[in-house]
Amino acid sequence: MQKSECPGRVQLRNKATGTCADRTSSRAQVQPRSTIQQSKSSSSTSSPEAARRLHPRPSDKLNPKTINPFGEQLRAPSAFAAIYSKGGIPCRLVHGSVKHRLQWECPPESLPFDPLLVTFAEGLRETKHPYTFVSKEGFRELLLVRGACEKAVPLLPRLIPVLKAALVHPDDDVFERGLGALVQLSVVVGPALNDHLKHLLTSLSKRLMDKKFKEQITSALQKLEQHGGSGSLIIIKSKIPTYCSIGC
Repeated sequence: MQKSECPGRVQLRNKATGTCADRTSSRAQVQPRSTIQQSKSSSSTSSPEAARRLHPRPSDKLNPKTINPFGEQLRAPSAFAAIYSKGGIPCRLVHGSVKHRLQWECPPESLPFDPLLVTFAEGLRETKHPYTFVSKEGFRELLLVRGACEKAVPLLPRLIPVLKAALVHPDDDVFERGLGALVQLSVVVGPALNDHLKHLLTSLSKRLMDKKFKEQITSALQKLEQHGGSGSLIIIKSKIPTYCSIGC
């Protein structure tokens, strides 16, 4: 058998048969490392898991396995917070050494109650400072202006659902702010509130079972009766039979 060489291969000739057998040299068989790495990377990216990591599906946002429980979740600001941040509330919080106060851009009596009073009522459900103070104090001070009754009564159909949302809120501080606002509203509008009481008393009846709120709610009911007259007593007793009238 004779051996003849040519570039990149070794040729073996069999003398007996006269046939040639080609054998690629080892140098030609070795592939460049970069080519191997490219093939590995292409095969890895072609796998379903890798493709999912590079291009996450919209449904992954709803998959608990893809959510980092320790990551900061971005939440849109509440309606009241958004309005306050944009300057839509005509007052600002002034921090004092002893107590805080509101500084109004113009006298409160010159401001329209619609929609400002409703906006303050919606802010009662806030749980962060300064929105908690601004909404509570703004609601109170707006109801103290002259002619507040005439301005507030037409807004009762919109105020009652908002106050009810505060009264059923799981946060105790929110509930207390809602209860205080309800009493303040009763002082201003008087018997005009009676037609809407039934929508609020169910929430108060449930909270009345909690001992820590029993005294507060009882006091609030007595004030509702005081400012709502005999008509309010009938409504309160129909929803809370255990209520003891201020005349007892």
